[in-house]
Amino acid sequence: MRRMAGWALMMLAATLPSWPARAAEDTVRRFYGYAYDMDSGRYAYTEVHAQRIVDGRWRSGRIDYYAPDGRKLGDKRIEFGADPYVARYRMEMAGGYGSAIAEDGDGIVASRTENGRTESGRIDKPATTCADAGFHVYLRDHFDALLGGQTLRFNLVAAARLQRYRFRASKVADTQFDGRPAVVIRFEPDSLLRLLAGPVEMVYEPRERELVEFRGPSNVVDPGTGKPYTVRVIYPARPPADAPAALPPLGA
Repeated sequence: MRRMAGWALMMLAATLPSWPARAAEDTVRRFYGYAYDMDSGRYAYTEVHAQRIVDGRWRSGRIDYYAPDGRKLGDKRIEFGADPYVARYRMEMAGGYGSAIAEDGDGIVASRTENGRTESGRIDKPATTCADAGFHVYLRDHFDALLGGQTLRFNLVAAARLQRYRFRASKVADTQFDGRPAVVIRFEPDSLLRLLAGPVEMVYEPRERELVEFRGPSNVVDPGTGKPYTVRVIYPARPPADAPAALPPLGA
C-alpha cells in the first residue's frame, strides 16, 4: 500500500477553497487552484473547482485535477447531507486508486482503492466528527473562536486509513496574501501521531473566511515517484505567471 502509506491521504489536501459568506441563494462558484511541489518548487497540477452554494452553505461540488500538460489526473465529487461536517465523496484517480466516504446511519463507511482492489470499513461517529472537506466547514463555522486564540479539537475520518483520529487547529500567525491581510491556521494530530506527521498550514482571508493558500500533503500522486505530493496550493484572483498557458476550462 505504498501510495496509502503516509497519513497524507487521510487529508483532503487542496480540496477546500472557501465560498463567500454572502453567497447568492443558489449558485455555482467556479475557480482554479494552482499546486506546487513543496520540495522542488515546480508546478505540479491544476485544480478545477465547481461548488454549489445554497443559502450560503456548500452543498455539493466537483474537483477535476490536471497535469501541467493538460492530461486529466482524476476527479472528486463531494456532497453534504444532514451533517454539515461530514462530506460524502468519491475520488477516482489515474492509476487505479481512489477513496470514498459515505454515511451509514450513525456511522461512516470509508473505502480506499489501489490497483483495482478496494477495502472498506465502518467507523463510529462521536460528537464533533468531521470527514474530508467537512473539517473546513467546521473551521469556518468556528472561525471567530480561532481568531480569538482558541484551539479547536475534533475527530477526523481518514478514508485512506479506514480510521478516525483526533485533530486540533489553532491560529499561529498573521500574514498577507496578494496584498491582503490573512491568518495562518495550523492543523495537526491531537495525539502522539503528530510526532510522525507534520502539521498542515492553511492561510485564510479572515473577513470572508476564504481559504487562499494550503501547505501540506496532497491526495494527488506524483507520477515520477508514485508517492503523494507535498504541496503549496494557492487560490489567487489571477493565474500565477508560471501556470500553464492553456488552463483547463472552468465547468468542463
